[in-house]
Amino acid sequence: MNGVNLMLGRWLWVAVMMAAFLVPLQSHAQSQTPEAMIRDNVESLMADIEGRKDYYANNLGELEALVDSNLDQVADFRYIGASVMGNYFRNASPEQRRRFVDVFRQTLIDTYTRGLVTFDYDELRVLDTQQAQRYDDQASVAMEVIANNGQVYPVSYSLRLSDGEWRVVNVIVNGINLGLTFRNQFDQAMRDNNRDYDAVINGWSPEVGVDELEKGGDA
Repeated sequence: MNGVNLMLGRWLWVAVMMAAFLVPLQSHAQSQTPEAMIRDNVESLMADIEGRKDYYANNLGELEALVDSNLDQVADFRYIGASVMGNYFRNASPEQRRRFVDVFRQTLIDTYTRGLVTFDYDELRVLDTQQAQRYDDQASVAMEVIANNGQVYPVSYSLRLSDGEWRVVNVIVNGINLGLTFRNQFDQAMRDNNRDYDAVINGWSPEVGVDELEKGGDA
């Protein structure tokens, strides 16, 4: 995979995830369905970002602070970090677990900050028809990203109810389960580094290429 494809892959990843992770979920939103909550906030985010791309491109520090603040409100990073570490989580020290969560969070902040002002897309839309919730504390919300070339990328957000608030814990893009992809990358990194937790954490840099997303998967 060349550098251009890798960069495009990062920006596409940003476009399909930012509606879930960047938008602060209102404290009263537990009275809304997850679908309505995501829909309302996608519309709010698009209205704000679309008119301020040039401003944020010249003020990345301000955008990074916005991303940092809002990620805290919507992402259950302890849950996500444990999921990505998989079976390795049990043998990691509390300090290593905390450091991985911090590193994982920072990679998202850095990638989103640059991707929000770089990736071009025509539309993000939440689908009118959604699957019924099977459990009271779990939900999924389906939406689509329409790229400038007309390509449609289906996206499914997984949410869980935590302390009375819905939080996104995973995303499936065009059939590719990003949570599982990151878990596999963590596992491979552990194998490549002789299960040296510190080396893997220090070198953590998850990648999803545009060619992978375009080809899709069967998640």
